[in-house]
Amino acid sequence: MRKKAAVLYNKNNRIEWRSHEPSRLETFSDAVFAFAVTLIIVSLEVPKSFTELFETMKGTLSFAACFGALFQIWNQQNIFFRRYGLHDSATNTLNGALLFVVLLYAYPLKFLFSLLFDNNSFIESGHAREMISTAQMPALMLIYGAGFTAINLLFYLMYLTAKKHTKDLKLKPVEIYETQTVIYVNLTLTLIGITAMLLAWLVPVEYSGPSGFTYMLIGPAYWFWYSFRAKIARKKFKAIAEPAS
Repeated sequence: MRKKAAVLYNKNNRIEWRSHEPSRLETFSDAVFAFAVTLIIVSLEVPKSFTELFETMKGTLSFAACFGALFQIWNQQNIFFRRYGLHDSATNTLNGALLFVVLLYAYPLKFLFSLLFDNNSFIESGHAREMISTAQMPALMLIYGAGFTAINLLFYLMYLTAKKHTKDLKLKPVEIYETQTVIYVNLTLTLIGITAMLLAWLVPVEYSGPSGFTYMLIGPAYWFWYSFRAKIARKKFKAIAEPAS
């Protein structure tokens, strides 16, 4: 089944899958991601009243957002290992650091999305309380920015490591080109995270929250690099295909 999936994948992507079965490292990674999802789950207890049920269901959107973010990270990691199948010391170390960051930022990620979807309030002992004050907002944005930056920096280094193994992996010119494209994308995302952190640190406290709008540059960054590199690829390799993502 995995080999059939690889064939279908390779028809529309320029980087072929070199690994079809998960290794012990990838199995461990899946367990870590599963534990991270457990940490952000809506509730571990069955509600004892409709009021508790209603409060629990209010967390559905924040859980969905957190789950989507974690799934995106897991998917990127899965594609990386399918493409290159590397298990050298550098890749193992970088992957271990990635898993550490994922676990470390599970709760901050859940808190951030809860803040966005719950209008900065929570119920405690029947009273609505503020989740965070304006003075605390810069610290939250710095924490989130550090996690976002670290994850994309680690993917940048992982793909850079893969490129260094060009001879060992017998990467074709088009595969080297696509690997470099992903390197550019992850480097750009890292710079976006650093920019957001600098804004949260330097702007007045009341504007530290809106500094998060910097992350809206992610979509244009993806569009620019993949469309720009695709145009060059069509000329260089005479292939009319969308670049790998």
